[in-house]
Amino acid sequence: MDIFADFDRRVAAAIARLGWTAADGSALDLSRVVVEPPRDAANGDLAVNAAMVLAKQMGKNPRALAIELMGELAADPDVAETEVAGPGFLNLRLKPSCWAAFLAEVVTAGTEFGRGAAKPGKVNVEYVSANPTGPMHVGHCRGAVVGDALANLLAFAGHDVTKEYYINDAGAQVDVLARSAHLRYLEALGDDIGEIPEGLYPGDYLKPVGAALVEEFGATLKGRPESEWLAIVRKRAIDAMMAMIREDLAALNVVHDVFFSEKSLQIGPAGDRVRQAIDKLADQGLMYQGRLEPPKGQLPEDWEDREQTLFRSTEFGDDVDRPLMKSDGSYTYFASDIAYHFDKFDRGFTTQIDIWGADHGGYVKRMQAAVKAISAGKAALDVKLCQLVKLFRAGEPVKMSKRSGSFVTLRDVVEEVGVDAVRFMMLFRKSDAPLDFDFQKVTEQSKDNPVFYVQYAHARTASVFNQAREQLPALDLSPQGLAKAPLERLEDEGEIGLMRRIAQWPRVVAAAADSHEPHRIAFYLHDLASELHAHWNRGKDLPQLRFVNVDDSLSSHARLAMVRAVASVLASGLAILGVKAPDEMR
Repeated sequence: MDIFADFDRRVAAAIARLGWTAADGSALDLSRVVVEPPRDAANGDLAVNAAMVLAKQMGKNPRALAIELMGELAADPDVAETEVAGPGFLNLRLKPSCWAAFLAEVVTAGTEFGRGAAKPGKVNVEYVSANPTGPMHVGHCRGAVVGDALANLLAFAGHDVTKEYYINDAGAQVDVLARSAHLRYLEALGDDIGEIPEGLYPGDYLKPVGAALVEEFGATLKGRPESEWLAIVRKRAIDAMMAMIREDLAALNVVHDVFFSEKSLQIGPAGDRVRQAIDKLADQGLMYQGRLEPPKGQLPEDWEDREQTLFRSTEFGDDVDRPLMKSDGSYTYFASDIAYHFDKFDRGFTTQIDIWGADHGGYVKRMQAAVKAISAGKAALDVKLCQLVKLFRAGEPVKMSKRSGSFVTLRDVVEEVGVDAVRFMMLFRKSDAPLDFDFQKVTEQSKDNPVFYVQYAHARTASVFNQAREQLPALDLSPQGLAKAPLERLEDEGEIGLMRRIAQWPRVVAAAADSHEPHRIAFYLHDLASELHAHWNRGKDLPQLRFVNVDDSLSSHARLAMVRAVASVLASGLAILGVKAPDEMR
């Protein structure tokens, strides 16, 4: 049961029974009418804004409308109290029997509570997509977690989701990789390579690639011109880097459904997809010959002072029109990116979500314009930017990694603090806000450590049931048994507060999925954990409120149902984030 969605329908039905219409006699637009939690819990269980948002359409006083609607909703068998507040807000308080029916449904549903119904269409979430030139760094870590959690969230909300990684294996950077690997190949043969030349990748991670080349080719690649070994070494190096990247991602519990090769856009079985995309835009009259003014500030790579073929991206919200062809006839990066997103559209993805680093912020408008154009408005691109992560240890900045040569790797972070701490903390802040990650703080077992605080809440629910099995062995603790407990006994403010929080779960899931913001799940779980811990602490001072009370088995049975509901929501929420829901904390 989604209490808020249920009362949305009841409010709409009440408005229909009242015969409300717009001032001109037409039907009312109810799209802005919502039932939501009151800002102040003291005001009740539900807040209805109908009178406030409909007053202008009807040409009537909002408070008068609220009073009229209050009379209609007061007759609802699940409503205990109604109150008009302020200029026209309507607050409702529900009967214990309503909360009891709700809790029974939650307990029966278990971790499926809050899961959305199947949605039409297909969603593609593309994330990480790091160049295959070395190990993943901590910046990739945040994007990986955000993208993975978002995909999990969308799937839980009912969407058909594909997790995708775009392999940038067609640019100049992979030639640099090949030359760097070839140098390590010479080193493996016994040559003194000295200092790594400027412009090549210096990390030790390429030494195994060099050794593997020696094992496969011996000295046959030595002394040959670059044109003869470059393609060979490039393929082996890319394969080795992608294997390492997959291992890094697996350490973070990130597994993609699709790995898409940029190179395949030009030499794949479907032919030159970049050319096809450009031709499609041309057929739509969206290409022309023109000259671009030099941009202010630093010149981008794709700017050339010449007449060239330009895409009319300004017609779709971009700042300037964009070139798709270089003077030498090669494609711009933008052209390849258009082709890639066009390919996504051809695969049926009308909703496309890309997770990028914050340094790509200037690229968002043009890419959204391109997706809108190439799909004739049938597809939409949402880009989520991930700000930088600053690493600290006890407040001091963390030094660079020896493994990479220049940065802290994803694997370094995961190995030191564990995957749960990394994933939760990467999501405990909105992705477009900078993040300070302190190794010491995220491993503390204290309420100041959010991941420990939430996981401890789930472990606490497990301990409650262990206690119940020992002290009240006659109670039926199965979901069916808990659903039949005397749930109307849950009348304490703390118990009602927990049920109110649980009731928000389907609403939080839907809102987070619609906005593509998985951090909302982390925030909600922290709030739910906080309420559970607070009520637990009240039981220390008030024994009659304890979850397990041998002197009151009926109330204990009801409270255990509530604890089971909390545990189910915590478990499903943590699963969305990719974090374990432990039964004990050590």
